[in-house]
Amino acid sequence: MSLFDTTPPSTSERDRPLADRMRPASLEEFVGQEHILGPGKPLRARIERDDLGSLILWGPPGTGKTTLALLIAKVTRCDFVPFSAVLSGIKEIKTVMAQAERNRHMGRRTVLFIDEIHRFNKAQQDAFLPYVERGDVTLIGATTENPSFEVISALLSRAQVYALRALSPPEIVTLLKRALADPERGLGTRGIEASDELLEQIAIHANGDARAAYNTLEAAVAASDGRVLSRQAVEDATQRKVLLYDKAGEEHFNLISALHKSVRSSDPDAALYWLARMLEAGEDRLYIARRLIRMAIEDIGMADPRALEQAVAAMQTVHFLGIPEGDQALAQAALYLALAQKSDAAYRALNQAREKVQDTMADPVPLHLRNPVTSSMRQWGYGEGYRHAHNFEDAVTDMDCLPESLAGTRFYTPTCRGLEKRIAERIEEIREARRKKKAPNPTSGP
Repeated sequence: MSLFDTTPPSTSERDRPLADRMRPASLEEFVGQEHILGPGKPLRARIERDDLGSLILWGPPGTGKTTLALLIAKVTRCDFVPFSAVLSGIKEIKTVMAQAERNRHMGRRTVLFIDEIHRFNKAQQDAFLPYVERGDVTLIGATTENPSFEVISALLSRAQVYALRALSPPEIVTLLKRALADPERGLGTRGIEASDELLEQIAIHANGDARAAYNTLEAAVAASDGRVLSRQAVEDATQRKVLLYDKAGEEHFNLISALHKSVRSSDPDAALYWLARMLEAGEDRLYIARRLIRMAIEDIGMADPRALEQAVAAMQTVHFLGIPEGDQALAQAALYLALAQKSDAAYRALNQAREKVQDTMADPVPLHLRNPVTSSMRQWGYGEGYRHAHNFEDAVTDMDCLPESLAGTRFYTPTCRGLEKRIAERIEEIREARRKKKAPNPTSGP
């Protein structure tokens, strides 16, 4: 089966699905997977050197595994033989391999592409080994499952594994714009215009799957009456409501304000509602995570220090899992923050300290707090009078750490809510201990 048929597309080919028609014809047209296909990256370099060997492409659906296998065969001028693990057994394997062996003796190379290779059992995978070892075929397997668990070790040891990533919304939007503009393979003859916002909604709905995005676009274009892709057509194609808003405009800030104030007001249901509005509208998940972290710092603070841990963990989860799994982490964090005890005492304390810095002279650091790193510094009094807290009972001293002009100034006044109630008690314990240590000893005499 040769890839190098140069005859023009027939009418029947125009009826093929858009996703199939829009497969890139060169590596330069391939969108995504820059970590392995960018200039100088490992797989790109091997393809260009025609020094490939067998490999396993592991990644989510619609990330370009089949397309990449086709391009590899085209660039390296090999016959391309697709093979389905769902439809074939050992008998079909032997038939294909016999033909590949004959091709090798005739000086022709064969790329054997096995879709869903993880569906082959051990005996079926074993059947490939001798042909791979002799070089009768260059095996390219595609799988959505972890090959470490689903592909036999003997085959894995003879193949390089490359992990493909789900396409980002901007990458999918690039593909959709290309499909709308291409008059030969795509939808260019329809002259349909589409806003960036609608295309982004399709991309978000596709969840990293280019094939799903193409299918949605094709259905939406077919349902459009005029020259402009309508919001209703996209809603009909995706079977969900499209919530559009300008990410740099007023509605963007209105929604995040509503979420923040719902959390501050300890209203978990409202927090979830506004969060869901932002998620469905396609808001940047990491932006939401950053704002949740701010809420934990600004509105909860020391009343529940774990709130910050929860918010940071949600951010890391979103970064690690992506959409849609990471959305649940955002919901969990929003609920935790809404239900947590609230205090802005730490937030106000820093603001007060900053005001004091701006309104007063920048007094020098007291000598007893300076490190005497040289003998000259000791002679000048650096470190003199410093009391190392761990040498005192309860690790509390009577030493002042503020400049003399600010002695006794208090910035942080904890509330009586959550952990801050205990913090307030601890602060008073420390102050009482200091007062006792500073008080003159009545038995020491004048």
